Amino acid sequence: MTIQLNSDNNLTLHEAFRTQLNTLLNEELSRFSGHITRLEAHFSDENGHKEGQNDKLCKLEARLEGMKPILVSNHGNNHELAVKGAINKLKTTLDTTLGRLNNH
Repeated sequence: MTIQLNSDNNLTLHEAFRTQLNTLLNEELSRFSGHITRLEAHFSDENGHKEGQNDKLCKLEARLEGMKPILVSNHGNNHELAVKGAINKLKTTLDTTLGRLNNH
């Protein structure tokens, strides 16, 4: 599973955070790694440098072999909360999608 991290112009992903994200994504999605060919994480700060509640956004796009990409998004007060929420949504969606494939 290849992981690609992207951010908008208002945000810089530092190397330590990139490493933390790669580890978190690999650990949390390891049971799906046989199905996911590529995972793209997109981070943005919707208010730029201004303060705001739930203005950090994480979008996760999972590319599954032979299927359309699955996209989930989650807002949070910081990027760590946003990515954890997005991971939970993606796991639920993958469980449902792959479960349907196994039942047919």
